[in-house]
Amino acid sequence: MADYKTKILIIGSGPAGYTAGIYAARAGLKPLLVSGNQPGGQLTMTTSIENFPGFKDPQDGTMLMETMKEQALALGVEMINDRITSVDTSKRPFICESENNNRYEADSIIIATGSSARWLGLESEEKFRGFGISACATCDGFFYRNKDVAVIGGGNTAIEDALYLTNFAKHVTVIHRRDELRADKASQQRLFANEKVSVMWDSVVSEFIGTDQPKSLTGLKIKNVKTGELSDLTVDGVFIAVGHHPNTEVFKDKLELSEDGYIQCKPDSCETNIKGIYAAGDVRNGNWRQAVVAAGSGCVAALEAEKFLSSNEK
Repeated sequence: MADYKTKILIIGSGPAGYTAGIYAARAGLKPLLVSGNQPGGQLTMTTSIENFPGFKDPQDGTMLMETMKEQALALGVEMINDRITSVDTSKRPFICESENNNRYEADSIIIATGSSARWLGLESEEKFRGFGISACATCDGFFYRNKDVAVIGGGNTAIEDALYLTNFAKHVTVIHRRDELRADKASQQRLFANEKVSVMWDSVVSEFIGTDQPKSLTGLKIKNVKTGELSDLTVDGVFIAVGHHPNTEVFKDKLELSEDGYIQCKPDSCETNIKGIYAAGDVRNGNWRQAVVAAGSGCVAALEAEKFLSSNEK
């Protein structure tokens, strides 16, 4: 248990948090960064990043985040492995408390807590989660070498997961509730060109099927949303990729949030409805979910926080 005081407290890591730290440190503000549950954020679960500027070859997400972290540390960002559990935004300095019983006092806050995978919400999903159902293809894909698997979703994450799984699985079935994918065209072309992948259009999972002893997923019951027809699909594993929800539970009733939980910021700004508190990355906008966008907003948040602190000191 310890008490910390800082001009800028950055809550969360990942490209937004690390970039905010880099810019705040370069401004001489000696920022303090609390890493959260997943140091490095969602990008650490991506094995091949081809669209982050500055790299000719694809980058491993974990390594890219480690490089950002090392740069931030070299510039003087102090980092603590902890998770914020409560925030008092009623007055400055702002007070945060953590699961490690630490107390953080900050003149300004940059929130970069990102987002987490969304589940389907089926009762049978709960039963087999961890026993054939996963939300992280890069974490668990190697368990399914030469086996049949399915990916549920139609966005970039789902397609990236499906393509990654072809490195291990015998066959990958993409299950999508619509008749066209939402992923970018380049990813779609790669998917359709892969002989190990097939797509079930206009379909949703109505039930996960498996055994109790040992507990293991064996298949899916699929419903066609247009015809209502039910069918069975035998698979050894399923990867859920149907979107994410922002990690903003601790800020509920503390900051202005959208209906789906994202932190609301002023137009063309990272500033929230409370002066001195800023949001960066996926926690403020779930539309793009790109590392370069998150990093850019981390930069903006740090510059705005520096300007706020400077004007208040004067």
